[in-house]
Amino acid sequence: QVQLVESGGGTVQPEGTLRLTCTIFGTELDRACVGWFRQAPGKEREGIAAISFRDDNTIYEDYAKGRFTISRDSTTNIVHLQIDRLKPDDTAVYYCAADRSSYLHTVEIWYECWGQGTQVTVSS
Repeated sequence: QVQLVESGGGTVQPEGTLRLTCTIFGTELDRACVGWFRQAPGKEREGIAAISFRDDNTIYEDYAKGRFTISRDSTTNIVHLQIDRLKPDDTAVYYCAADRSSYLHTVEIWYECWGQGTQVTVSS
């Protein structure tokens, strides 16, 4: 069983920076892929980025390249998502999810375990 807990959300002014944290509890994570997703009000959930626990490789959705950075603390099961130059359109609930297969991806339906989400609001 794998459990994920997101933290670090809040209200931030435009052009600010936020670092979200996903703490993962569980076993058999050596080959896991952990992804970040978000769901804005009235929109479907969308992928942002993912990182492989096997080799620390990362992938990003095209819109996320340049402002979003996914990283992992290799000594613990913690994954971060840093968002730079925040925009009001970044307002959403941000989720992390884990897939214990070794394939690196941001395909939502393939992720087997999800956190509860953390709210990010970008407003002046």
